[in-house]
Order: sequence, then C-alpha cells, then structure tokens
Amino acid sequence: MNPLRRIKRTPDTVTQGFTLVELLTVIAILLLMVAIAVPSLRRMHMEAHRAKCAANMRQIGIAVTQYATEHGGRLPQTRHTAEQEESWIFTLAPFLGDVDEVRISPADPQAAERLRRGATSYILNDLVVDPLLDPFGEPLPGGYGRLSLIPEPANTLLAVVISDNRGVGPANDHTHTRTWTSFNRFLSDVEPDRHRVGGRHPTRTQGSAPYLHVDGSVRIHDAARIQELLDSGRNIGEVGLAP
Repeated sequence: MNPLRRIKRTPDTVTQGFTLVELLTVIAILLLMVAIAVPSLRRMHMEAHRAKCAANMRQIGIAVTQYATEHGGRLPQTRHTAEQEESWIFTLAPFLGDVDEVRISPADPQAAERLRRGATSYILNDLVVDPLLDPFGEPLPGGYGRLSLIPEPANTLLAVVISDNRGVGPANDHTHTRTWTSFNRFLSDVEPDRHRVGGRHPTRTQGSAPYLHVDGSVRIHDAARIQELLDSGRNIGEVGLAP
C-alpha cells in the first residue's frame, strides 16, 4: 500500500467543532465557578488581614506588660494626659521590635497616612491607662493607670481598633470610653466592622474586629454582638464589662 495515499474520511472520522449550545454551556460553567471562587477569595483575604491585626494587638499586649514591669506597674499614658509629642505606641517601641509593622492594621484604609504621621490603627482605653485627674491635674479616686489596680484584667478592654471617623494624627491614640452610652457613640471611637467581606453595611453590624484585653488576650467579636451589648446599656469599656 502506498503510504502517501490519502486516507478517505468517512462521516464517523470527521472532527466536529463546538456547537453554540455547548459553547454557552461552557461559558456558564466558568462564570459559575468564578462566582463561587471570588467570595471565597475575598473571605480568605479578610481573614488573613484579621489574623494579622489580632497578632499586632497581641504583641502590643505583651509590650504593655513588659513596660509595666519595668516602670513600677504603671501603664503607658496616652496623649489625653501625658505631655508628650508622640503616641503611646512609641513609648512601647523598645518592646515591639519593628514598631511600624505593629502599629498599623493591614485593613486600615488610612494606613499610609497614619504611618507617615506617626499614628496608630489601635487606640488605648483611656479609662484604664490614664489616671483620673481633677482640673488641677491631681489624681482622683476611681482612676487606674497601673496594672495592679485593675481588678478584672481578663474582662477589661485595653485596646481597640480606631474608627475611620477619628483623625489620623498621633494625638488620636485613645478612646473616650465614658461616652460609650450607645452603639452610635461607640462608633465615634471604634471600627467594630473593620474586617468584613464587601462594603460597609449601613447598620455597621456586618463584620468583626479584634479586641485586646488587659491580661494580653485578644478576642474577635462580631459587630452585631457589640451593638447588642451597648444598646442594652452595658458600656463594654468599663472595667470588668468587656465582652
């Protein structure tokens, strides 16, 4: 047989292309796969940022304890009472390693500006770290400022994630905890939905954030749970009332 002889194709050997229906089916399957994959990737991205944010706060908690150990139990003061140019985060710098790495949340939309201006994405509970002073600067009963004076460190907030409503300068390094009489008032200090998938919900209850306690533990709370507690009349910034 001549190997160069052309093989005659039968109808069974003819290669068929995709029909329009088959092509549309493939496209629909691909679109479905993308629709499933994108939310999962966004959630993974959010969870990675939240984990890094919680790790930052955990390092801050360790640094606060080390600072207190070396300073007679005193906690670092904020710009609310301390006469200093820098935020408290730089007071802790000797205990933090790379302070610039720790002081900024990866999910902070104003991260670059805070980094440039020497600010931080995390603010201390002024009720806990700053002593209570009268108009003349003298200590008043009921204030804290020392680690040993806090009766329930595991149930007391030390630091929270700063609200986007606050400024980005170094003076914005503390809460105004006594004003947390409702969820709306709380939002002026704290971003309870910092970590979320998608845009900010109008109710501000879709998402979560980490909270640092005085004992150094970090707990993640849903914004909806925080709203429920505050609107029930429980000021979660008070000593012993943290969620």
